[in-house]
Amino acid sequence: MKKAQIETCGCNIIHEDVIERVRSEMPQEETLYDVADLFKVLGDSTRVKILYALLQEEMCVCDIAALLGMNQSAISHQLRVLKQARLVKFKKEGKVVYYSLDDEHVKNIFQQGFEHLAHK
Repeated sequence: MKKAQIETCGCNIIHEDVIERVRSEMPQEETLYDVADLFKVLGDSTRVKILYALLQEEMCVCDIAALLGMNQSAISHQLRVLKQARLVKFKKEGKVVYYSLDDEHVKNIFQQGFEHLAHK
């Protein structure tokens, strides 16, 4: 197997203007950790399947469980993680709880992920 070649800079000059420009735009540490946590949540294939299903249609836990061939408690656990990450929201209609993507940002993140993978 061939090792990937990593390109390195051939100079020893520090570009202070570039560093300062980037530093001035760098978010707070806490924000960077929050973004890292968001991507950790997206790092689970079951959660990605759930998000993909909800990208198509609002669904209840029973339907998601049937779609993915999993039990309802496992789906509920994953939905709880997604809800805590503000990726999904829910609404109750009588005894049925319907889940959907939290907002357009989640839809865009997800769709851009697929577009990125399709782009070669």
